[in-house]
Amino acid sequence: MRLADNLQILCVASVAIVIAIFLADGGAAKFGTPAGAFTSLGIVAGLVGTNMLLVMLVLAARLPPIDRAFGHDQAMAVHQSLGKPALYLILGHAALLVTGYALAENTNVLLEVWNMFTTLPDMPLAFLGLALMIGVVITSLVVVRRRFRYEAWHAVHLLAYLAVLVAIPHQLSVGGLLSEGAIARYYWLALYAAVAGSIIMFRFVLPVVRSLRHQLRVASIEQVAPGVVSISLVGRRLDLLGATSGQFFIWRFWSAGLWWQAHPFSLSAAPNGRTLRITVRGLGDASAELPRVPRGTRVSFEGPYGLFTENARTSPRVVLIAAGIGVAPIRSLLETVSFAPGHATVLLRSHAIGDTYLVDELTDLCRARGAELRILAGHRPKGVSTWLPADAARAGLTLRTIVPELGQSDIYICGPRPWTDAVVRDARAGGVPKKQIHYERFDW
Repeated sequence: MRLADNLQILCVASVAIVIAIFLADGGAAKFGTPAGAFTSLGIVAGLVGTNMLLVMLVLAARLPPIDRAFGHDQAMAVHQSLGKPALYLILGHAALLVTGYALAENTNVLLEVWNMFTTLPDMPLAFLGLALMIGVVITSLVVVRRRFRYEAWHAVHLLAYLAVLVAIPHQLSVGGLLSEGAIARYYWLALYAAVAGSIIMFRFVLPVVRSLRHQLRVASIEQVAPGVVSISLVGRRLDLLGATSGQFFIWRFWSAGLWWQAHPFSLSAAPNGRTLRITVRGLGDASAELPRVPRGTRVSFEGPYGLFTENARTSPRVVLIAAGIGVAPIRSLLETVSFAPGHATVLLRSHAIGDTYLVDELTDLCRARGAELRILAGHRPKGVSTWLPADAARAGLTLRTIVPELGQSDIYICGPRPWTDAVVRDARAGGVPKKQIHYERFDW
């Protein structure tokens, strides 16, 4: 908790620092005229917006301290929430500066835009960076994102790195605050270097080194259901990965048509130091091709990630709830999570009994460990926000009526986002504190 608090303080402090640097450079005195006020506000908007962009990149860089403090899921949720504010600030930066310059030179705004584009150094790159940012933010909106396949959306999203990169030159050549020899210039260069170093180290160098060290390969592929397979992986010294039940990795399978794509899949069995197993449902281009991957295919990875583990426990009882392929991390947790016989409940949600994946394994584990298994099958009622099937909802069932000991339990939930949100609301309505509710979303 202290780590999370310190990271939040650091983010807030970074915004305060860039504003303080501007004021220390005489920024407060530049608000005396309308032109100066617009220009100064534009500079502040640009500094804060750029700082927010760098925070977003750090959140997506998969740094171990961030993952330990918040978990990858929550870090990416914050990353997404900062996208539109950062874009608004950058747009405000451009609009306010153009207005300020136009007032200072007593010209119209459109002519000033053309003059900036054609006469100021590196401005075409700045406009290109702005256009790329707009594209990234628009494709990240839920209503737009659903129209893209994951692979296409991910490729567009990588343009965020290019957007930041091409915007740097104009900050150094045009921005007076970052002029040669200024303290602010060295601060921002150090900031860019730190962010770039973090991305290169934790998104590229470390995954490559660990993938080469552990030499993961596909050992076997077992069909679980139509379009669903369990893939077992073998490699060297897998105990050194430090992976635990409930976590996930970003996987890349080095076979034709798949090598250029990386996707997150949770472990569906507890890691034992010799093998890793994932269970995958064919939802996208890559996952649909995985059942045909040859044995022996090399696999590179990033991770392990996530706080969906035993370490999050706060209570003696445990309730594990899954829908669809969200059963994968729930199954691995059930294998190792600690509880006394009779103190665990597993709830599986599906449209029909036959749609429940890994049910035979879960049945055997529940029987061996003394956990109760319940399958809640059926379609949800139309027009009602509930995670339960229609007949259960009509009967007035809730999570608390299904699990009377809910208040003394940690609840682990994995499934599609709207369904997960409905389970969380039901748990909160049943009086369960937030610290006892743990969930991992696997949509994008």
